[in-house]
Amino acid sequence: MHKRSCILAVCLTVCFFAAEPARSQTASPDAIAAARELLVTLGGADQIKATMVIVMKSLKPAIGQNRLEVERDFDAMLPLILESFNTRMNEVIDQIAAVYARTFTADELREAVAFYRGPTGQKIVQKLPALLQESMAVGQRFGQSIGNELRDRMIDELRKRGHNI
Repeated sequence: MHKRSCILAVCLTVCFFAAEPARSQTASPDAIAAARELLVTLGGADQIKATMVIVMKSLKPAIGQNRLEVERDFDAMLPLILESFNTRMNEVIDQIAAVYARTFTADELREAVAFYRGPTGQKIVQKLPALLQESMAVGQRFGQSIGNELRDRMIDELRKRGHNI
């Protein structure tokens, strides 16, 4: 669940250059409406759906464990599972809109909507899924590389202190 939350957060917040600290814990109805409009303009629901497909496909090896019959059934059930999630899309959009509305004023959100409806904003929205996918792959490779390096360094240091690792 944590991995899904992280991916979703990245997908929906990377569009902004910088976010100011939250202004208040309660957002105005005007700001919430503007945040929903921004999420629609950004294709938030489509991005969430695409992210869920990626997350579910990443679970397949762990669930299937190289058992062809399980993997076949996984593939057959995937559209049904995703569709059941899609019925709850408004729920997650409302929650995300509230986060945006607590972080930005209604005017700031309307400015963002205006930008993303323009040609440069539309290009960002169009290219964002591919950029995120490629960026995530870069991040994964870097994480694996640095993770192995850090693990090896820690083992070396522990061995220097007399631990048999």
